[in-house]
Amino acid sequence: MEGKAKLPMGIENFMEMRTGGFYYVDKTGLIKTLLENPGKVNLFTRPRRFGKTLNMSMLRYFFEAGSDIQPFDNATIFDGLEISGEKELCEEYMGKFPIISITLKGATGENFEEAKVMLRRIMGREAMRFRFLLESDRIDDTERSQYEALIGTDKTGTFTMSDDLLKDSLLMLSQFLQKHYGQGTVMLIDEYDVPLDKAYRAGYYDSMVELIRVLFGSAFKTNDSLKFAVLTGCLRISRESIFTGLNNFKVYTVKDVRYNEYFGFTDAEVRQMLEYYGFSDQYGAVREWYDGYLFGSLGIYCPWDVVNYCGDLRDGSVTKPQNYWVNTSSNDIIRRFLSRAKTADRNDIEQLVNGNSIKKTIRQELTYRDLDSNPDNLWSILFTTGYLTQRSAQTGELTELVIPNREIRWIFIRQIREWFRWETEKNMENLEGFCRAFLENDTAAIEEGFNAYLKKTISIRDTIAGLAGKTKKEMKENFYHGILLGLFGNMDGWDVQSNAESGDGYSDISIEIEDQETGIVIELKYAENASFDTACREAMKQINDRNYGEKLVDDGMTTIRKYGIACYKRRCKVISG
Repeated sequence: MEGKAKLPMGIENFMEMRTGGFYYVDKTGLIKTLLENPGKVNLFTRPRRFGKTLNMSMLRYFFEAGSDIQPFDNATIFDGLEISGEKELCEEYMGKFPIISITLKGATGENFEEAKVMLRRIMGREAMRFRFLLESDRIDDTERSQYEALIGTDKTGTFTMSDDLLKDSLLMLSQFLQKHYGQGTVMLIDEYDVPLDKAYRAGYYDSMVELIRVLFGSAFKTNDSLKFAVLTGCLRISRESIFTGLNNFKVYTVKDVRYNEYFGFTDAEVRQMLEYYGFSDQYGAVREWYDGYLFGSLGIYCPWDVVNYCGDLRDGSVTKPQNYWVNTSSNDIIRRFLSRAKTADRNDIEQLVNGNSIKKTIRQELTYRDLDSNPDNLWSILFTTGYLTQRSAQTGELTELVIPNREIRWIFIRQIREWFRWETEKNMENLEGFCRAFLENDTAAIEEGFNAYLKKTISIRDTIAGLAGKTKKEMKENFYHGILLGLFGNMDGWDVQSNAESGDGYSDISIEIEDQETGIVIELKYAENASFDTACREAMKQINDRNYGEKLVDDGMTTIRKYGIACYKRRCKVISG
């Protein structure tokens, strides 16, 4: 593809995007919308990897008057983009303001002291962009000394500003810049909620809340040097928690119509990109895997996925969609949810992974403590972080929730499997007793044990991409097949094979226990309409007619156990022969 723009995989700096020959989906309309809907403090909450950081970089390069580190020409890098057509706005706002631009993504640590060290580094490095303040004749000697304290380091390069100075750092730096430029300071704070997330998980949440509250309070409240501020994050942290007293505070979540097209890709933008690179034939697959989000009333694709897939297609490393989003986070929110889920919650999750919707009350404002105080709030977290989306524009108090696409459904399925494995491994005595029943030909114990496991798990009717072309009945059988394989996989000395060739076909599960010279053959059937007896007989007949035990005998197994197992919903019946 000679002559085509490079795909911007992982590029989050707007100037690099515009000067490095990368494909750019024009989101500069965000600037006009922001200026036409002024708010002193503006918070945008979107899931991770939906373009928040790139948009913040775009805002910086549009508004910034410059610094002594990286001079640039604002007009050049915006030439030809949507905002460049807004001549009056560009004349009034482009390159006119001092900018404080930070990300709090790295303001974390295993304890509060470590987190403060990282936050000092973030604030100190940003302050160092403005070394010209040391020579500015517009700030007095006291202010100059204060600025020196902001950028001061010890012999190891560690920033030494005091705790009190750290709390006032945003305020003081904005004041110095306003004096120097004669213009109010624009503050851009990306990933504002990351320090709180880490603090909650590491056990110093109260201390971090207090620090962030004071830092933001001094910067955003009664700060005459502030032109306006933009913050981004995944969660909308309650105003009472860290935004106390802010009167001109606007929050734009995934439910809001305004700004809905500026984070993520629209369908038209995806079609245009695929056509540009010659991948229009991949549109259906891209839509199935990476579309499905509803921001306000607009359908949105995950841009991280689309860009990465196009890049992999271009270099020939893949031929079908991959899971890209899953690798950008630990996805521990789903594990947390499953560990606390009650029967009703697991039933809801089952509905979701099987393509249905559920209705829940979504809280727009949360604190991290709310996760523990009310497990129902986890539905709100799953929604705001992108694991669920709304099916249609909300009407009334309840929001209709669905899993947005195939990729996120795969994440749920993987986490469900891991959770089930963890749950079963917690009681190895029961698990070993269940497996031993297959050796002892105890069908009653097998039935009892398998029924107990089925009641705990979540039904997944079509679990993997490889099931394309299979009937619904076969896909349901695969679910029960997978559970048994997972259970048997915990047994030392058991050689477990799935769909192994034997006799005149392929048995569902075959097991060799060499030290006991025992082989086990299992055939699973889905019992339509709870017709357990019929399905069991069909399974056993298949084992015998196709001679599934032949390979086990050839491998030296002297005792062969044969089981036909019929399953329906969370019940089973077992026969042997």
